[in-house]
Amino acid sequence: MERRSVRFTGRVQGVGFRMTARAVAQSLKLSGWVRNEPDGSVLMEVQGPPNTIEQCLGRIQRETFGHVDDRQELTQDVDDSETGFEIRH
Repeated sequence: MERRSVRFTGRVQGVGFRMTARAVAQSLKLSGWVRNEPDGSVLMEVQGPPNTIEQCLGRIQRETFGHVDDRQELTQDVDDSETGFEIRH
């Protein structure tokens, strides 16, 4: 189990990116959240098995109506109390 903070840049706001991220993460039984940032990027924290997180990130980039120019990732501490995946505002 691991948790990652992932920042997506490109055409990622106003194109359903967060809804796609939530749908993919939920379908893979991952927990976490996703939100728009003031700088135009989208920040996501996602938690689960490392290979499932990789699958999730790949699917988001393939299935979104937007376009990801760059993706930056940092490992975070696992939150054992977290359940579900939500869009934050």
